[in-house]
Amino acid sequence: MASPPPTLPISNQQGAQSQPPIATPAFRMFISRLSSSIREGFSQRRPWSEVVDRSSFSRPDSLSDAFSRIRKNLPYFKVNYVATVSLVLALSLLTHPFSLLVLLGLLGAWMFLYLFRPSDQPLVIFGRTFSDRETLLALVVTTIVVVFMTSVGSLLTSALMIGVGIVCVHGAFKVPDDLFLDDQEPASTGLLSFLGGSATSAASAVAGRV
Repeated sequence: MASPPPTLPISNQQGAQSQPPIATPAFRMFISRLSSSIREGFSQRRPWSEVVDRSSFSRPDSLSDAFSRIRKNLPYFKVNYVATVSLVLALSLLTHPFSLLVLLGLLGAWMFLYLFRPSDQPLVIFGRTFSDRETLLALVVTTIVVVFMTSVGSLLTSALMIGVGIVCVHGAFKVPDDLFLDDQEPASTGLLSFLGGSATSAASAVAGRV
């Protein structure tokens, strides 16, 4: 009796082709740098008990004295100040869910459709293929409309102004006591360095596609 023919292995080509385009090395590197920079940045924060120590607050003698305190306190409490502004932005967005969803959708569109989409995979929507220039133009126009022509832009501006105002008031009334000289660190480390690095990386990605 003849034995049945051996079963040939069938590769799942459809599963390989359905791999999401966002799973690219550039995106994984971005997430890795983001997480490591956040951890490093928060490790450099000052104790919040020191930030809100009431015994070290006093009214500045003059406007120049206030600016001098702000200039000294900014590099010392930089991570705490960034966290404060971020908290104000987060609270503002959480109280306006529609604006939060719009911003998340806009961020997702930039990431999925342009920044981390492989250049060898054209964007096809409703059977029409869009070039990188057309995609970039559409995203830029959408961003301008969302930020400058809706309530989202005014919400972000108001939250940033409140956050910066809190930072300036704290920096003006907080007596430095030369603490900023004890442990000076380069301004381009940790969380702040990632902000500059990510902006440079995004600009490079856009310049490379145009």
